[in-house]
Amino acid sequence: MGHDAVIEVEGLTIGWGPVVLMRDLAFDVPRGEVFAILGGSGCGKSTLLRHLIGLEVPMAGRLAVLGRDPAACQGGRPPFGVLFQSGALLGSMTLGENVELPLRAWTALGPTARAAVVRAKLALVGLEGFENHLPAEISGGMKKRAGIARAMALDPSVLFLDEPSAGLDPISAVELDDLILTLSDSLGMTTVLVTHELPSIFKIATSCIMLDKGARGIIARGDPRALRDGSDDPRVRRFFNRQAAAAPVVGGGAG
Repeated sequence: MGHDAVIEVEGLTIGWGPVVLMRDLAFDVPRGEVFAILGGSGCGKSTLLRHLIGLEVPMAGRLAVLGRDPAACQGGRPPFGVLFQSGALLGSMTLGENVELPLRAWTALGPTARAAVVRAKLALVGLEGFENHLPAEISGGMKKRAGIARAMALDPSVLFLDEPSAGLDPISAVELDDLILTLSDSLGMTTVLVTHELPSIFKIATSCIMLDKGARGIIARGDPRALRDGSDDPRVRRFFNRQAAAAPVVGGGAG
């Protein structure tokens, strides 16, 4: 694996019970990259992400995030931040209270210091002054931003994003892409995102892996723009160029 890799995956097999979803996955993520996990629906992208953040235990293999087994981090202060697909904000709490949750759980900061951190994190994602708003009072794009603010509350060096643009209108999606790029560039964070949104992939991802359900593994890796323009694998070309697979020939004419 790479010398400066912050995420290392070797021989990873994932699935449920006797069902193997992906086998023998191996890749690393260098520090500071925006790394995308790609593939068609049902191929295992979000399941792989759940393993990377320690919510699932692999069937075989090894993975490490910042040198630690993420599953062993459960119950302790997380070394990374996570934005779940829906944003996962608690609807009965204000945005400020949502962002404050990790600070209450994992730091000894007092109320004044916590409030200062909350204001700073919300301002970082363009939500300055929204501390007292409830999730129901803001747009979908703003909910994603608030989710990122909460994910960054403990100043992680790695940020995981599960389908960050899902459900957003095109303008909100572009604004979220810009925010991810700004945070990556200004803070030097390593960002790992699961997505199938091609505009986002080409705009923000510096490298990627592509999973394939049929192959039960990785079928491509590298710069997504280079894969789009130069891959020899028809599955990869179809994905990046939004091309449907050829329809099978059904039946036949009478002789």
